[in-house]
Amino acid sequence: MPLATTVFRSPERERSPVVLLRSPYDQRLNHAEAKSWASRGFACVTADTRGRFGSGGTFLPYAHERSDGATLLDWVHAQDFCDGRVLLAGASYGAYCALVTAAARTAPVAGVIAAVPAMGPGETARDPGGAARLACRAGWWSEHGGTGRPRPPADLDLTHLPVRDLVDQPGWPELWSAPRRGPLWSELPHCEVPLLAIGGVHDPFAADTAELAATWGGPSRLVLGPWGHLLDSHAPGAALAGKRIGALYLAFAHAALADTQTGHRAWIATGDHWSHWPTGTGPTHQLSVARGVFTADPTNPFPSRAPAADLGIDANRPDRALLHSAPLPGGVLRGRIGVRLRLRADTPDNDWLLRLSTVEDNRQLAHVIFRDTAPPGHPVERTAELGPLGVELPPGTRLRLEIAGHHWPRHARNPHTGVDPVDAIELRPSRREVLAAEFTLPLATATDAVAAANLIEEVVR
Repeated sequence: MPLATTVFRSPERERSPVVLLRSPYDQRLNHAEAKSWASRGFACVTADTRGRFGSGGTFLPYAHERSDGATLLDWVHAQDFCDGRVLLAGASYGAYCALVTAAARTAPVAGVIAAVPAMGPGETARDPGGAARLACRAGWWSEHGGTGRPRPPADLDLTHLPVRDLVDQPGWPELWSAPRRGPLWSELPHCEVPLLAIGGVHDPFAADTAELAATWGGPSRLVLGPWGHLLDSHAPGAALAGKRIGALYLAFAHAALADTQTGHRAWIATGDHWSHWPTGTGPTHQLSVARGVFTADPTNPFPSRAPAADLGIDANRPDRALLHSAPLPGGVLRGRIGVRLRLRADTPDNDWLLRLSTVEDNRQLAHVIFRDTAPPGHPVERTAELGPLGVELPPGTRLRLEIAGHHWPRHARNPHTGVDPVDAIELRPSRREVLAAEFTLPLATATDAVAAANLIEEVVR
């Protein structure tokens, strides 16, 4: 089964290190990047995944990327332009292609660059806490599922029930039976080559990106910028003192080839600089409950909002609990916020949305949603993590934690019946109570700040 490939060679070298880029989104979109690699002394091979654009076969998302990647890697090593050193790179689905090829360990790999990685079917279908994603998954599968070329975006009715029948494309019904953690995760600790994992605090896969870097067996570098899934495309170079992310890729590639990196290191954007990922959890702060009782009604679900949105638009909604912190000392809040909750619901299966903002200006800082089962009417203690996030807080800032039962349409509506939200037809309201809450804040002075102009040099050391 042939994969369509294009080779860009360095004009300066007969044999050179190779960067391999494989994607289902048309390899031609990677040709500008490939030419840039070639102009800097690398050869670059771009490829369409099986069943997409110029490649033969049928596109079954995530089904053949391991074997096809291993075959293509062997082919690259056999070419006369390859000097025996191959780096695997990609973004989103392409990052999965790179990672699973490295994990196969069938041929030598010099390093991996994984940006905003979509780590597998279950990882993209459900949040780490088990809540079912809706809008982005329905959009992706209606456009890409079971087709050699993308379809035009569909005008989907996201109120349709059951969700499992919403999209009429191959693989969509089976997507919701995929495990939240696929087999790739058990292989990551055995990957010993250098890894550069790049994500954004507003990317839906940010938590997986951070976990990827922490789980990786070889040297890893994690960079989480003030970006969403498209990284710095909306403001090129704004977070890196005028340099595009490609400059970071190139510097990492040279460091990987030099084989000088050790250990795991991580940075997160905080204001106009970068901070090291914290090693501790920070002090515990009690939250005062301003409103603790509410009703979560899936026929009128609590809405999802864009990252960094002004949440004042929801000020009059009664279907949420409201909790506040005391005034905090100023500093840099970076990493993950641990939340400990005492909760009660009168229904057996519930989603809990936690949404963090500042009291002063209603800025949405982070959110998390998790699915929980418990005996109706019984208080339970639960923990969750908000973030990753990076923000500077002036002295006296108070944080607001909103707790609701839905996050629609970003996530499917929990029906509160015990039926999986993707299979539900019957919907019931749920009476909720937040009895107590506290969180641990990784808040510190910015003594470890890294200037944006210095970040790339620090990452590749």
